[in-house]
Amino acid sequence: MVKVVVDSGSTKSDWLVFENQTYLYSFETLGMNPEVLSTEELEKRLDAAVMQLQKFNTLEIYFYGSGCGTPRSRSLVYDAINTAFAHHTINKIDVREDTYAAVYATCTNNEKGIVCINGTGSNCSYYDGNEVHQAVDSLGFMAMDDFSGVSFGRQIIRSYYFKTLPTELANILDKEYNMSSDFIKAHFYKKENPNAYMASFLPFLITHKNHPFFSEMIRKEIQFFIDHYIFQFEASQTVPINFIGSTAYLLKNEIRLELEKNGLTSGHFFQKPKDGLILFFTQ
Repeated sequence: MVKVVVDSGSTKSDWLVFENQTYLYSFETLGMNPEVLSTEELEKRLDAAVMQLQKFNTLEIYFYGSGCGTPRSRSLVYDAINTAFAHHTINKIDVREDTYAAVYATCTNNEKGIVCINGTGSNCSYYDGNEVHQAVDSLGFMAMDDFSGVSFGRQIIRSYYFKTLPTELANILDKEYNMSSDFIKAHFYKKENPNAYMASFLPFLITHKNHPFFSEMIRKEIQFFIDHYIFQFEASQTVPINFIGSTAYLLKNEIRLELEKNGLTSGHFFQKPKDGLILFFTQ
């Protein structure tokens, strides 16, 4: 039996292929967040995966994706997979939120822990060794996704237009990004994946993270995430705090420092859950 495990973010998706608990290979497609993509775009992005998997007749597909936290969104992805893989025999489709991929990757041997996802968007859950618990229902990038590529992108754009971004940073930003209001608003309101567009400013922040303006922004974002997400769980004082995602991975030293200040224990940091998922599905 061929199992296909998908770790899907808003920007990119990793597809891992297993046969009889043996890892075969992986490939990458564009992200498939059902909260920001139309059904047609979801199916279009799935077509790239169908081409990669056409040599297999029978599949089980385990899809762990951002934006899959509600029955409605999970149903959208389930139906899109069914449509895209219509010429395959699909024995099972399991669609869950991306938290499960992060849990399986970081909480080895059913270890209890807080699992944070901080990439394009953000999320935070508690794994009790058996079940995943959510304290805050995420409302997505419009209202939440704190300490993420989206939140930093929003702050950078706002500070540029409010003229609070230091001149030396604003001048560099002008050279590296199109900061015209028409261009930005087109990405906000007319193009797919506005959240991924906002997160495209993350490399700029990482490059200049030691500038006092950004170092203070980063510190405040981490502390806000600790206060409003991690501290929602009483167990946060006694279990490791694990992190998955590019934003967390690239700022892991800053995170460790703030966790220590708050009396919390750092756990694993992975840019992607891929390696941990390979171990989990080959056990």
